[in-house]
This record gives sequence, C-alpha cells and structure tokens, in this order.
Amino acid sequence: MHLDIITPDKKVFNGEATAVTLPGTEGQFQILNRHAPLVSTLGKGEVVVDVSGTKQTYTIDGGVVEVLNNKVLVLAEAIL
Repeated sequence: MHLDIITPDKKVFNGEATAVTLPGTEGQFQILNRHAPLVSTLGKGEVVVDVSGTKQTYTIDGGVVEVLNNKVLVLAEAIL
C-alpha cells in the first residue's frame, strides 16, 4: 500500500509500506494491504511504519487518517 504522512510544515513519509500502526483516539489500530475504506481521528502517540520488515517510528500530536483504494493518508498536526 502507498503511505503518506504529512504535517502542515512538510511531507514526513512518502512510499510503500506493508503495515502501519496508528494511535486512534479510542485505541491503537493497524492498517494492512487492501484495508477497507476508513476515516478516523488520531490521538497523540506513535505511528509505526513497517517497510518490508524494517520499522520506522514517528511520534505525532494527533490528526486524521484516510484509507482508500490501498492508499493511506495520515494528516498529522505535528511530529514530536
């Protein structure tokens, strides 16, 4: 799946990922390839991006996520 992590200042991540774990406002959840369409709010916490077994971690200060057609867009308020 294609993943973009964007803040108001810059694009933090742009590329292919096998999984992404997000800090939802009601708890942590994970997005995998071909996930159903989804829009959710995000709380403060860690976004863990799995790129072929290598994990990259970003700490965000809230935001929203949209999943549609195997594309994931994370609009983060800020990267801490």
